[in-house]
Order: sequence, then structure tokens, then C-alpha cells
Amino acid sequence: MRNLSDNWIAEGLIDFEYKKYLLLAYLKEVEREFKSVKLYPPLAELISHYQKLQNFDANRNQINSKFPKEIQSIDLKKVSINYKSKTEDDETMKELASIINYALPQIKKHIEEGKSIYDFIENQLEIEPVGLSALYQKEGYALVSNGYSKEILVYRYKINLFQNNLDKYRGIALKFIAAIKKSVTKTCNQIKLDLIKNFKDLPNPSTWRIVSKNAIPLEQSLLPISKRLLLKHVEIE
Repeated sequence: MRNLSDNWIAEGLIDFEYKKYLLLAYLKEVEREFKSVKLYPPLAELISHYQKLQNFDANRNQINSKFPKEIQSIDLKKVSINYKSKTEDDETMKELASIINYALPQIKKHIEEGKSIYDFIENQLEIEPVGLSALYQKEGYALVSNGYSKEILVYRYKINLFQNNLDKYRGIALKFIAAIKKSVTKTCNQIKLDLIKNFKDLPNPSTWRIVSKNAIPLEQSLLPISKRLLLKHVEIE
């Protein structure tokens, strides 16, 4: 997939038509990925581009607000004074403003499309604990079934906590263990017992069954959404 540079708006030629071409070519690639139900990394990239453009625009406006202003008109009905900046944006800044004003709604539209696909996938997923819930849930296993596949994909998960001055954040990592063919004897409960036998460091593991009713691209959609779903259900301090 064609990528869009993190600093695409300021790199190279600062020209509205040129930047429009770059953006639309990138968004066309994003649409192709979304039609194939492949959300990541395109959705995360779109959100990042949107936030960076918003920050760029806010900083540009902050700079302009620092310059002195002169009274342009007085509205006695509204009891307000309208000011005009004594400085005008140069041509480059005007061109950048035009690009930003065009790009933000285009990117936002595609973010909303990606979120709709995300919600559809998440809503058709089923998640439930396998056996009794464990007291220690920071680590454990996820047994993932994808559509009509005859395999159960076994992953070991680990939740990491991050903290800054304001809040705590949780991240989750998945490590592939095995692909096990479904059978009468290889139930999720039996797989859990086998995991306990083979991995002694988790004698009573938190184990979750995640089922997608539809076949979903594994790496680009099912696993990223399953990780977020696990974070919602796992209870840790």
C-alpha cells in the first residue's frame, strides 16, 4: 500500500493541486484496503494524519494571534469590536491553509468509514472465558476462531501498564503459540488443559475464546480488534 509521509503537507512543493493529488492517491489506496476489510495500519495512519494536521493548523493560528491587530469595525447592536490582523499570511501560509481546509474533511470521512467497519467487526465477534475465571489476568491465552476455518489459533497474551503524570494506559501483546485443528476431542477446554500441562509458569491461566462469525483478514483486522476486545474484558488493577 502507498504510504503518506508524516510530514507530507510541508515536504516538497507547497502547491494545492499537487498536495491534493498526493492525498487523493493515498486515500484511494485506503479505500482499496477498507473494501478488503483490512483496517490496520490504514485506520491508525489516518487518525495520526488527522491529529497532526489539526495541531499544525492550531499552531499556525496561535502564531497569527500573537501579531498586533487594528480595529476594523464596531458593531453597536452586538456590542462587539471586530479586529483585523496587521499582518497577512504570505503565499506559502495561504496555500498551506487551503490544503489543510481541504484535507481535514477528506481524512475525517475516511476515518468514519474505517470506524464503521471496525464497529461491524467488533459487534459480530463473540468473546467468553474458557472455564473458571482466573484471579491473575495480566497474562493468559486467547483462542481465536476465524469464520469457517477449521483451526483454532492459540495466542499467549500479556498486558503491560504504562503511566504518565495524568493517567494509566494499558497495552496488550499477542504471541502465536499454535494452530490446532478443531475436533470432538480438541475443545477449548481441552486446549486449555494442554496449555497448563505444557506451560508450567501459568498453572491457572486466564483463557478467552474469541470467535468471528465471518472470515476476517487476520493480521490487518481480526487480531488488532481482538486485542482491544480483550482489554475491555480482562480485569486487572
